[in-house]
Amino acid sequence: MTAEVHKPTQTETPGLPVVVDGRLRSTHPGTGALVGEFPVADDTDVRAAVRNAREAARWWAGLGFGGRAERLGRWRAALARRMPELARVVHDEGGKPVGDAVIEITAAIDHVAWAARHARRVLGPRRVGGSILLPDQSALVTYQPFGVVGVIGPWNYPVFTPMGSIAYALAAGNAVVFKPSEYTPAVGQWLVDSFAEAVGDEPVFQVVHGLGETGAALCAAGIDKLAFTGSTRTGKKVMAACSETLTPVLVECGGKDAMIVAADADLDDAADAACWAGMSNAGQTCIGIERVYVHDSVADAFVDKLVAKARALRVGSDDEADIGPITMPGQVDVIRRHIADALARGGTAVLGGNDAVDPPYVHPTILLDVPEDSAAVREETFGPTLTVSRVPDLDEAIRRANATGYGLGSAVFSRRSGMAVATRLRSGMTSINGGMSFVGLPALPFGGVGDSGFGRIHGADGLREFARPKSIARRRFRTPMPIMSFRRGPRTDALIPKLVRFLHGRG
Repeated sequence: MTAEVHKPTQTETPGLPVVVDGRLRSTHPGTGALVGEFPVADDTDVRAAVRNAREAARWWAGLGFGGRAERLGRWRAALARRMPELARVVHDEGGKPVGDAVIEITAAIDHVAWAARHARRVLGPRRVGGSILLPDQSALVTYQPFGVVGVIGPWNYPVFTPMGSIAYALAAGNAVVFKPSEYTPAVGQWLVDSFAEAVGDEPVFQVVHGLGETGAALCAAGIDKLAFTGSTRTGKKVMAACSETLTPVLVECGGKDAMIVAADADLDDAADAACWAGMSNAGQTCIGIERVYVHDSVADAFVDKLVAKARALRVGSDDEADIGPITMPGQVDVIRRHIADALARGGTAVLGGNDAVDPPYVHPTILLDVPEDSAAVREETFGPTLTVSRVPDLDEAIRRANATGYGLGSAVFSRRSGMAVATRLRSGMTSINGGMSFVGLPALPFGGVGDSGFGRIHGADGLREFARPKSIARRRFRTPMPIMSFRRGPRTDALIPKLVRFLHGRG
């Protein structure tokens, strides 16, 4: 898809999605260049897509693990061959630097490969232990696809994040109806079109475009499960909508991730990871680091290294930029408010500050001595900002890191105490001596706790998230002592307590 120059009218803001004559218009947040226009799906359109998906799901499930793996392999190969093309669409629509888009797509392809390769092992039938009380029964667990899975994706990682649900749902045997963010519809359309070209056959993977109303319609359209990624506030609305039909949901919301830097940390590595995890994608990363807690003894040296790395980053919309524009125009006001509040309450900007906000861009900002109850520490900023706080010991660092309702990702840098700290952090994932490294390992489950949501994508847990366990007990022979029958008689009734005491009566 080739972007054309589009001059926004007075009622348009670059990057802000608008609906004109029933079509969703997508523009670059920095330049206002038109990326594409897409038909908005109303309630009738969404229900039709789900009906079509249900028919396709029967065919897709019938292919078995081998047939699905072969077709997903075709799609994976197509994504790999056309990666530069997709990276350009990601850049044109969201403003993300092309290099960062390539990394995002690479990780997504890896997940498609992992899900297809391991689905049979994880979801194939497996025998489980029986019971001495029921010796005539064998036990088997199978996994069955839900049928039609709805996926509501985010704009900040429009390929990687929804793919963590899409690829695993498809590998498990489901059809998918995908509602991409209204800020990145071109990326969503590209993914669906590329799947159709590689796989064809049936509408196993469809897209519906629109604003919040389209997402609400998808929740009510008779899907069998919904996977949502977005803000905590919207996630609660999605859960409420799905509760009307008892539709199960997987919810991945925001984060306020913390990094702990111990006295024995490699400070160069820690500063590099904090800079990358806090500033890449203009800080618009749910698992990005927003808070850093550093041991007093190394705080000055760490801050010096961090500031030097962040100061070298280039901001802009061209291909040489390290940091692009803020994708959601409204998020600029949130970032500005957090910075201003931090400084007004005694914080110090050692890089950036109030002047760093230059819409649609925000330059790297590092804030010291920010009160723990300030917005910059308590609320998700979603911008290229970091608060850095000194702590006297690891116990205090852990206490502060855990003192938030969010619990998505976290990181710790220490040569000796990494694992001990990681196990005490209240988060779904932790990187030791790395920043966000868990996201690049397909076998690791991904998800949060608390205000960051629940459920898991990626890995074996991610595959099981999109399949129903089906328990099967099979009678193998006729037992002389039937327990679950009116035939058991007084002799069996008298024997059962003795057998239970023998098996379980000793503590």
